[in-house]
Amino acid sequence: MSAHSEHDSHGFHGPKAWLASLAAGAALGVLLTFLIPAQYETGRETGQQAVTPNHEEPTRNATGEPHGEADDLPEPVTIVWGGDEALRLHPGLLHGAMSEGSNSGEHAAVPAEQDSHERKTGTNTAEHGSHAEEGLHAHDDHGPAPTIPLWLCAPFAFLLLSIALMPFINERFWHKHFPDFAFGLAGITIAYYLLGYGSGEYHHGLSYGQYVMLHTGVEYYAFIALIGGLYVASGGVLIDVRGRGRPAVNTALLAVGAVLANVMGTTGASVLLIRPFMRINKGRLRPIHVVMFIFIVSNCGGCLTPIGDPPLYLGFLKGVPFSWTLVHLWPMWLACCGTLLAVYFALDTWLERRQRATYPEAVLAADEPLRIRLSGTSGMVCLGLIISGVFIDPLLKGLFGVEGVPVGPTFQILVATAAYFLASREIHLANEFTFFPVKEVGLLFVGIFATMAPALGYLAAHGHALGLTSPTAFYFGTGGLSAVLDNAPTYLNFLQVAFGNTPINAGTVAEFLSDETGAHLLTAISLGAVFFGAMTYIGNGPNFMVRAIAEASGLRMPSFFGYSARAAMILLPVLAVMWLVFIR
Repeated sequence: MSAHSEHDSHGFHGPKAWLASLAAGAALGVLLTFLIPAQYETGRETGQQAVTPNHEEPTRNATGEPHGEADDLPEPVTIVWGGDEALRLHPGLLHGAMSEGSNSGEHAAVPAEQDSHERKTGTNTAEHGSHAEEGLHAHDDHGPAPTIPLWLCAPFAFLLLSIALMPFINERFWHKHFPDFAFGLAGITIAYYLLGYGSGEYHHGLSYGQYVMLHTGVEYYAFIALIGGLYVASGGVLIDVRGRGRPAVNTALLAVGAVLANVMGTTGASVLLIRPFMRINKGRLRPIHVVMFIFIVSNCGGCLTPIGDPPLYLGFLKGVPFSWTLVHLWPMWLACCGTLLAVYFALDTWLERRQRATYPEAVLAADEPLRIRLSGTSGMVCLGLIISGVFIDPLLKGLFGVEGVPVGPTFQILVATAAYFLASREIHLANEFTFFPVKEVGLLFVGIFATMAPALGYLAAHGHALGLTSPTAFYFGTGGLSAVLDNAPTYLNFLQVAFGNTPINAGTVAEFLSDETGAHLLTAISLGAVFFGAMTYIGNGPNFMVRAIAEASGLRMPSFFGYSARAAMILLPVLAVMWLVFIR
């Protein structure tokens, strides 16, 4: 998208149009609550656990509750996690897992015959009562669980189709009115959730609709604080590269980006390096250069640490050890990034030879030694502070039990504000810094986050029906949805499917990973979420940001379908090889 569209004053658009679209969408959402009333699941106990002590039916009292505390269960305790394998937990650990999953700590047991059948089919009875919401809170002690109908995912599907098709139908109209689409469709979902799912206490005094929309708002706030903060802070850092981007130089820069993605996140590495990458290739920059940058730096490079990519960070918060990704995923990282770098080098070499044959004088005149100078101390300090902000909320939760309050994202926004005013104007001019790219991402993702909530809820409620019983199924299942849904909540939902109805916490994760099959499943889920996030512009937050920065500089990037076609031709075969070598 070109920046000039931001200043087009013709027609009804801008904040007033956004509010009008939001109001119109909300009115339609309210109408839908009367035409198609929301439904709740009935006749089930919340928080049921697929637990079979010694494969025997436990003794029950008159109310149907099993006698005794979890600590009294005979060993071993088998927990079905959704596939053909099972975890065997010590009863004390199981009791702790149960206590975190519900306030009462009481769960229904499954008869041995039923357990045997469920292990064969890859399902369990409790899974059919899983809550229709993100895996982060799927096993808290909640009230009535709603039924999420498939039609409620229609606004999300329509928004995806609009992103893909509208630039072809009327590009100028879309550039002016894409926020109207985002706000209007968001209004439908928000209104339906708040009104349709607004009855009854679901959790902490909130209805289901209030609970989900509140969490969606907090997650969007955290998303835009990190994405926007890193963008603003990096705008005050100048990597002044003098010389010409040749295939070897470009490949080395992308390799550095793949490493940096694990230290400062894919977003941080992307917004810091995309400008110098484009600068050294000025005059020869092609869309495929930026597409490969998105593949390597904005996605696949970030699978070594929880800082690298949001899905892995959420896994860390749920109990996956910080070093687990580095220890277990480095061969896949090396193979995937190494292969993509080799493909990039071959493509860039071919483009270089074509350019030399067509414009030999221009190429020779541009040849000069490569020199790199880094400036912008305040921006670098602020980048470090914004990255450290991701640890504030987990630290507050661990030390003081404070959660649900976005202290870290607020800190990141304050740091970004300081970074903007402390940055040198000369550096901003050299970086061609404007707020338009982050504005585009922020406005469009308002709609994506809001309309994505029902899609994630439907997945959480029906994930067991997908028949995921093998690492291959989890790899392509997680990957396929990570390409069109935000890959972070998709990761959590598939991780919950792998665990069945067992709560995800430090104790159960440790037992899960102690088993070779469990570790292999987590590998498949992690790689699927991180690698396949590069398949579309909306699979991972940095993708759209890099595209917006490139187009703001004047480069015409591929459309939604054009980008996905390139990903299918170049990236998908590489990911298929990763499956063949490491997952199958």
